[in-house]
Amino acid sequence: MTTKIYIPRDAAALALGADKVAKAMEDAIAGRGLDVTIVRNGSRGLHWLEPLIEVETPGGRVAYGPVKARDVASLIDAGLVEGGSHALCLGKTEDIPFLKQQTRLTFARCGVIDPVSLDDYRAHGGLRGLENAIAMEPMAIVTQVTESGLRGRGGAGFPTGIKWKTVLEAAGERKYIVCNADEGDSGTFADRMIMEGDPFVLIEGMAIAGLATGATKGFIYTRSEYPHAIATMAQAIEIARRAGVLGPSVLGSGRAFDMEVRTGAGAYVCGEETALLNSLEGKRGIVRAKPPLPAHKGLFDCPTVINNVISLASVPVIMDKGAAFYRDFGMGRSRGTIPIQIAGNVKHSGLFETAFGLALGEIIDHIGGGTASGRPVKAVQVGGPLGAYFPRALFDTPFDYEAFAARDGLIGHAGIVVFDDTADMLKQARFAMEFCAIESCGKCTPCRIGSTRGVEVADKIAAGIEPESNRELLADLCNTMKFGSLCALGGFTPYPVVSAMTHFPDDFQPAPLVEAAE
Repeated sequence: MTTKIYIPRDAAALALGADKVAKAMEDAIAGRGLDVTIVRNGSRGLHWLEPLIEVETPGGRVAYGPVKARDVASLIDAGLVEGGSHALCLGKTEDIPFLKQQTRLTFARCGVIDPVSLDDYRAHGGLRGLENAIAMEPMAIVTQVTESGLRGRGGAGFPTGIKWKTVLEAAGERKYIVCNADEGDSGTFADRMIMEGDPFVLIEGMAIAGLATGATKGFIYTRSEYPHAIATMAQAIEIARRAGVLGPSVLGSGRAFDMEVRTGAGAYVCGEETALLNSLEGKRGIVRAKPPLPAHKGLFDCPTVINNVISLASVPVIMDKGAAFYRDFGMGRSRGTIPIQIAGNVKHSGLFETAFGLALGEIIDHIGGGTASGRPVKAVQVGGPLGAYFPRALFDTPFDYEAFAARDGLIGHAGIVVFDDTADMLKQARFAMEFCAIESCGKCTPCRIGSTRGVEVADKIAAGIEPESNRELLADLCNTMKFGSLCALGGFTPYPVVSAMTHFPDDFQPAPLVEAAE
């Protein structure tokens, strides 16, 4: 019987030498005449162990990592093909604590299957949600998604079912499904992992959205910095089209839905839905005033659903197992699971999918293992470059949209960046303003001018120039940006700045003068 060895093709693993490991493994297998097939899978999301390779054994998959090309010969000598003991052996993959503690619904297949094998996808429960949706009326699909409690995983947390219902009921000869895959937040990689590791789940989710709303065309808008994701998605779409999953009659239903990938140039503001639509239309990526909402007049002035990758990839399991199954996970109004991305100065970085409600401190200290430097954690930023900085005093905050909002924070795309006690929070506040100034589309004054003035004021504080009045000025400037900006770029930039000022006031004080020696 042919043994399968899994070596990831995920970008994070490739950056750490996965292709070299695969080449060394191919050469060793050929040289020793072993009956082995190499499968290039997605990542399990345990980034400190990448490249993580797995071998299929009668007792389940056994993991080894992090593996380098020079380790391949010794691994085979130690009986890798049979799951033999080695210094890099991690035991059964599913028993690795970081993975075992997770609740994987959206990422259930990621790292498990061959990403571009539709047969493998079907064998692991794929397309059951779409098959169920085909047998339902559009409003019944929308109702099931609504009752699941699924909210936008891109950051806004808007109920997905309400957005779909609006598009379903909107008048229009043509409707669109747009997937926002313009993942630009620092410390985020969940969208990329899905597109590279389980692309068919996104295709299935978008097809269900099309059946639910009457849309017949879909677009995945992603960034040029994701070449592997773009290539994998394009290949998967073509495979799905040939198999009749996409096209004029989805799975023989007589209902049409097709899709394609569009690549943007990497402007952060194009993650904002209306700027994204302008870019898709070939225009400059600047924010549109609302109303009208995209659900009424979106792409090419047609009713348009705009959802994040994770929102759409969560739909198939809802349609397969039911609204109640999904809704039973989570807390409050935050239902289901959330793929938390742990990054920065942290020992165990990676993707951790779990039900809403886990305390922030549990994520940082227990799951993440504290800082990689071994120094105390000073702050964590949740929600990308526009997220608030939380000190240890707020580590009891549960991972929940409303709980974070109550403490002037936001979950955003669920990326967490960890900082140790060497971080200068005034510099971090300045970076937030500088980031906004660089990435602003320039349409509204509070964002365009406010962020530039913010950098200048932060520099004055750092230089000790009228620090008290400039701290007041910076706080006032943040208030203007928060309530006066046209979109979330300018509106959310104050979150990291104000939180840094509030929780780390000592970093905003002038450095004490050192008296010269006599």
